[in-house]
Amino acid sequence: MNEALIRHKLGRLDKAGAKPRVLDLFAGCGGLSLGFEAAGFDIRGAVEFDPQAAQSHGINFHGGAPEHCDAIDITSTSPEQLCQKLKLDSVEDAFDIIVGGPPCQAFARVGRSKLREIEAHPEAFIRDPRAQLYKKYLEYVDAFRPLAVLMENVPDILNHGGQNIAEETCEVLQDKGYVCGYTLLNSAYFGVPQMRERMFLVAYRKEVADEVVFPAPTHWVDLPSGYESSRSVATKTLRSLFNEAHCYVEPTVAKTSLPAAVTAKEALNDLAPIYARELLANGEIKRGARRFVAPVRYSRRKPSSYALLMRSWQGHEAPEDGVRDHVIRYLPRDYELFARMNPGDQYPQAYEHAVEMFQERLQAEREKGQKISEKSAKYKALWDSIVPPYDASKFPNKWRKMWADQPARTLMAHLGKDGYSHIHYDSNQARTISVREAARLQSFPDGFQFSGTMNPAFRQIGNAVPPLLAKALAATMMQTLRASAFRGAPKVQGEVRDDSQAALSAV
Repeated sequence: MNEALIRHKLGRLDKAGAKPRVLDLFAGCGGLSLGFEAAGFDIRGAVEFDPQAAQSHGINFHGGAPEHCDAIDITSTSPEQLCQKLKLDSVEDAFDIIVGGPPCQAFARVGRSKLREIEAHPEAFIRDPRAQLYKKYLEYVDAFRPLAVLMENVPDILNHGGQNIAEETCEVLQDKGYVCGYTLLNSAYFGVPQMRERMFLVAYRKEVADEVVFPAPTHWVDLPSGYESSRSVATKTLRSLFNEAHCYVEPTVAKTSLPAAVTAKEALNDLAPIYARELLANGEIKRGARRFVAPVRYSRRKPSSYALLMRSWQGHEAPEDGVRDHVIRYLPRDYELFARMNPGDQYPQAYEHAVEMFQERLQAEREKGQKISEKSAKYKALWDSIVPPYDASKFPNKWRKMWADQPARTLMAHLGKDGYSHIHYDSNQARTISVREAARLQSFPDGFQFSGTMNPAFRQIGNAVPPLLAKALAATMMQTLRASAFRGAPKVQGEVRDDSQAALSAV
């Protein structure tokens, strides 16, 4: 990278009010973008293939401008074409930061080839188009020459078929002149009411920083054993090949003296209750896709400090007439079963409850004089109307009823399919969570808009990086960038600031 361009970008950041400019790749609806915006960055552009997620991003960060709402296929869009679309004159000087993360599934069979070979020998991976996403990501880094890069992915990227993709990615970036580090962070430690474990990789130009620092936890929670075992599996490669994991940064241990993690009840309790069984009895909930136009007033319950933050997030404040998207799935068979379940129950327990409910109903029908033999059509119809069809031995984690006094478990994109992984803790409401409740558990503010109907909205939320966790990372990166810009300011006072275009013309 041309040194004049680096000095120019750092010199610009030293100016009063100048914000680092972000490009969000594989942006989704904008979880990372929202966190970086809140930390003082300028979200200047995004690339997202899914049309509804792309529209959500454009609505929330660019006022719905058409050039920002269109879906973009990174495999067929060059950096130059992206700049033309976003009406940016210079490619090299368009962005200061690139965030996002390409899918990693394509590299399980690559072995210790070092992912840099994708650049040198792309034909070796032509059979797997997902490899091209990684190649395009690197192409964008090369073209835009950012001062810093942030990548996010699942923890298993540290042990993907015995491969440490994060370490190999760092090797590629180091070859390009970056100082790199990666770690595992759990969102519950950063004020998010959800226990979500993710890998984050940060890289700075070597002229900007000589080490990577990650944010320290602000909250504490005793994570369930499943999260500890998942982390152990992910870091297995690190333990066996630790001398090769040069860029791994041990996460700071959360202290028990920190404030307790935000609970599901603190996150959701001020939202209006939705009593699913009553709605069903009154015919007020029906099958079919629904849009989110009707506002819903908050309940009269006193909001927690977290709820107040979600209502008042700068730039994404809640509408004055109430929140949108507070709608639930139509699951008529299961509302009574949800009421019967205990907090923490998963599918095996739900199945047992359902069988008990069936036996009770069967007995009641027989006491009324109904003759229902075990092999009759009536018997089967009654069974099917109460008992879910899944094998309890094969789907133990398919369902879960939340605890009120703990953060929620990880929200997945599968929310777009059924939502059984997050059954509301309040048995009186007896339902799965609403779209707005899912957004709250991810730390999306109440004024954030999701494009599309219920299923796409759930999918966008489940795919996102929790904005509060993104904000913690962004704030740490901002400190590093500001410190570097301040240190470099005297050197470039006359040379770059007064003649920046001349310096750039040499790039």
